[in-house]
Formats: sequence, structure tokens, C-alpha cells
Amino acid sequence: MTKLVLAVDDDKLVHHIIKEALSRTCNLIHAKDGKEGLTLAQKHKPDIILLDVEMPGISGFEVCEKIKRDTETKEIPVMFLSSKAELAERMRGYNAGASDYIVKPFNVDELQARINVLDDYRQLSKRLKQDVQHAQVAAEIAMTDSGDMGRIMRYVGQSYHAHDLKMLSDYFLEFFIPMDLQVAVAFWYQGRPQFYASEGIIQPIEQELFEKHRDGSRFIDFGKRTIINYPKVSLLIKNMPVDDPAVYGRYKDLFPHILEAADAKIRDMEVSEDAIIKVEKIGQVFTELSDHVSGIGSDYGDNEKAFSEILNDKHIGQLPVDCRAKLQQLHQHYKFLSDELKLIKQRLDEVAEVRQQLAVSLSKISERWGEDKVAAQIDIELF
Repeated sequence: MTKLVLAVDDDKLVHHIIKEALSRTCNLIHAKDGKEGLTLAQKHKPDIILLDVEMPGISGFEVCEKIKRDTETKEIPVMFLSSKAELAERMRGYNAGASDYIVKPFNVDELQARINVLDDYRQLSKRLKQDVQHAQVAAEIAMTDSGDMGRIMRYVGQSYHAHDLKMLSDYFLEFFIPMDLQVAVAFWYQGRPQFYASEGIIQPIEQELFEKHRDGSRFIDFGKRTIINYPKVSLLIKNMPVDDPAVYGRYKDLFPHILEAADAKIRDMEVSEDAIIKVEKIGQVFTELSDHVSGIGSDYGDNEKAFSEILNDKHIGQLPVDCRAKLQQLHQHYKFLSDELKLIKQRLDEVAEVRQQLAVSLSKISERWGEDKVAAQIDIELF
């Protein structure tokens, strides 16, 4: 189905560029300022809104905030169009509720690609919304009387049984459901980020904030959002209760515990993966070496056989005694080398077999934990 895109900008040239970029794949609505943009957004409920930051009258940030406060338009992804590339401006846009932020002048291919990403985000969010709401209700009921530290211990037990990042993220995000918190998490695994979110998909601007703040302070607060950083995991809380100092302080004391557990688990997973890779490489070397020794042994075996045939020839007695002695010595030499190479190959094959058993064992260590049923946070029995 064709996407409906609302472009809000006071620059006619920008509207022309947007039209050139999107007219073949999207239906476009144009607004010349923020006031008209709000009216058209409420009237048409577009799939995506492209919003300029600096406009006469209402600024783009104010327009975005109004869109996100309106129950009829708050789910529409907003992408800011701005000439300012500073991180502070991006964070301000994110605080206003934007899903992405693109700097002018932009490439038409980049704009199309980002539109596609936002549309995928919107579609997936819509499909997952009912499931998330159901999970939140069930979790709130089940966890009303559960203590914080008890749930942390439950998560530690769950994470111990996780054998991949997807399973670990499921347990991690499940922890925050009873608190009615919207969160996203970045696992920095083997130097590459893996993103997960309570809504099921992470927004492009959130990914950018994670990457830009990865090496920042342990706690980074901006508006009602907080990023908590550990070496292998970063948490973004999108609706931190900053207006309630008691709850806000409790959360900031509580969440490092779960992040420490996740950080330790990811380190363990990296070590396990490295061990498996190294064992595989060792196996490849031993296999190649065994094949090489086998080839050399075959050549020596052929030579030993040839000398044996010569020594058994009826004409061998016609050769001088010293010649026959040298042939006998060469025959014994090749026979010795052939036997030794066979023994070496046997030992190499034994090592390769043990290596294969070790590789299988390492691969099953985490997998067998995943086969056991682990109680979810919402399954905790209340007393």
C-alpha cells in the first residue's frame, strides 16, 4: 500500500526535493508552516511526517510535541529536517518525540531509505502494540507485590540460561514491563551493536543516540529520558519518572544491578564464542596437517615397497656387496619413516577427534540451558 507522507517546511525548494524523491513511491501532502502541518496531520493521519525545525510561527519542535500529545496522531513517526547537525539538536528532536533526524541538504536516496525504515517501524509497532499491552497488563497484576531484588535475582537466573542475544533481550526487556517503562537496549557484542526495544523495534534516532553516547558517562539524563552505560550493554529509558523523586532515585539504584548481570553474561558469551572459533581453527590445522602427513607417508610407503621389490629381485646378487648394503640401508630407512609417519597421523587423528568432541561440548553448554523451561517474571508465584 502506498505511504501517505506529510511534508511540513517553509522552503519551497525543500518541498520540490521531497517531491522528486518520493512522488513515485508515496502520496504527498504539503504544508508551508507548523500551524498548517498540525491541521493536515489531524485531518489526514499520514503514515509519516517530515518536519522542518526552523519555521515562522510554531517551531518544528513545538509541532512535534503537539503531535505526540494528541492521541490521534501520537503514533505517527516524525522525521526532522534540519540544517543543524549537532548532537544537542538531535537530542532535542528526540525529546520532542521524533523517530529520526536528517540534516539538510540531504541525498534523495538517503531520504527514501530512511522513509522506508520509518514505515517498517510503524508497521511493526502497530502489529506488536496489542501484544505488548497484553503483556503489560498481565505483568502488572502478577508483579504487584514482588520485591525489586527478588525480580533481579529472577533475571540473573534467567540470563544464566540464555544461550543467544535474542533470548537474553527477551528476559532483559521483560524485567521492565511491570514498571510500565518503555525501554530500548544495545548489546555491544564482539564490537558490534545489537539493538532491542520493548516496542519490538528500535527507532533510527535511538540507535544513533546509543552509538554517540556509548563512551559517555554511566548515567546520561536528557528530558524524561535516561541512558545507562556499561561496557557491554546500554539501556535507554524513554519515560523515566523524573517528576517522582522517590521512584526516580529507586530506579537509578536498581537498574545498575540488572545491567551488571547482562554485562557479565555478554562477556561470558563472547568468551564462549571465541573458544569455539579457536577450537575450530585448531581442528582445521590438525586436519590439514594430518592430510599432509598422510600424503608424505604414502610417498615413503611407495618408496619402501619399491626398495623391497628390488631387494627381492633374483639379480640382486650380481651387484657389488657395498651396493647391496646401501640398498638395504635405504630400504630400512624408508620403512622406518613410513612407520613413524603412520604413527604421527594416528596421533593427529586422535587429537582431531578430541578437538571435535570439545567443540561439540562447547556448543552445547549454552544450548542445553536454553532447553530448560525458565519461569518468566510474570510467572513468579506471589505469597
